[in-house]
Amino acid sequence: MTAVAAGAADVRGAPTLGALTSGQLRRLGTVAGLSEADTETYARVLTDSLGPVAQRPLHLPPPTRTFLSDDHTPVEFSLSAQPDAAPALRVLLEPGCGADSLALNGRAGVETVRAMARRWHFSTGPLDEVEDLFLPPTPHGPFALWCALELRPGGVPGVKAYLNPAANGAERSAATVREALHRLGHRKAFGSLPPGAGHPFLALDLGDWEEPRAKVYVRHDNLTAGQAGRLPRMEAGPGPAAVEDFFRAAAGVRAGLTGLTRRPGLTCHSFTDTGSGRPSGFTLHIPVRDYARHDGEALERAAGVLRHHGADATVLTRAFSALTERRPEDGVGLIAYLALAHQRGRPPRVTTYLSSEAYAVRPPAGAAVRHPVGAR
Repeated sequence: MTAVAAGAADVRGAPTLGALTSGQLRRLGTVAGLSEADTETYARVLTDSLGPVAQRPLHLPPPTRTFLSDDHTPVEFSLSAQPDAAPALRVLLEPGCGADSLALNGRAGVETVRAMARRWHFSTGPLDEVEDLFLPPTPHGPFALWCALELRPGGVPGVKAYLNPAANGAERSAATVREALHRLGHRKAFGSLPPGAGHPFLALDLGDWEEPRAKVYVRHDNLTAGQAGRLPRMEAGPGPAAVEDFFRAAAGVRAGLTGLTRRPGLTCHSFTDTGSGRPSGFTLHIPVRDYARHDGEALERAAGVLRHHGADATVLTRAFSALTERRPEDGVGLIAYLALAHQRGRPPRVTTYLSSEAYAVRPPAGAAVRHPVGAR
């Protein structure tokens, strides 16, 4: 059964990107316990943010070769779980994905964020402060701006902007991150980051957040469990054993075996306190899709991590069904990342990142072909 058959048609019956992804969002909203009114609001926000490409028929190629997902769908979902609480649903999207250039892509993204700010009455101050660093006239790198929405009850989301530190060239990424943190008041923050192979993202909380964060992501090639355990820099953060245990559970490796030799691991370091220079949060992201034979295996790992942290593991089975009618064993990549987040003063949070698969399903490990959705 294809994703098109699972409710991807618009009012004229033509399968479109917007109809598919907004339908997925509606079903995931039910899984997350959002009201019907809220899910309808957020479904419209999603299609409005995608702009004209929301009406793009799915039989056409993706509007751009976006870095956001493996099959170039400009939308990704995630569910974040803690004990004794409903999961938080989020959607990550590329508002400028239909633009003719990376520069126009970035401008479209900024205007989308500013339109959200006008609608929900929040300030884009942090983004304005660093816009010239990340959106130069001739940007480089794999993307310009992504926007993430935490879909909260009440119809007003939390908004985050994701920016590309390589916009002025990969060789200047570290300097760009350092300057951005300095402008945002985190003048000691860069020196507290762990070593890594690059800085793929800087993310900014905009709008109504209890503690707005500046989040720096660090790439770690060939990461092992032992190395991962030494990466947190937050005060009173997780001990090495907790990080190593999550690494092994998510990546499916045992002590003494090779670590992440294919797609690299990522860490995220969240800064809220401009005085100390130390992160108040740490997240380890494992690209499970490159270390599992199929999504059934990835589901089992995710469920085990959720149970270990006292969260409801059945949510993921329902989320999988909300996104696709295929069997988990028939592909790999719908579960893209597993992440364990530690934030000062809060219990650990497990996040599962979920692909839309609007354009293709990656075959299980060992399979020889990649099937376009709608052509099977």
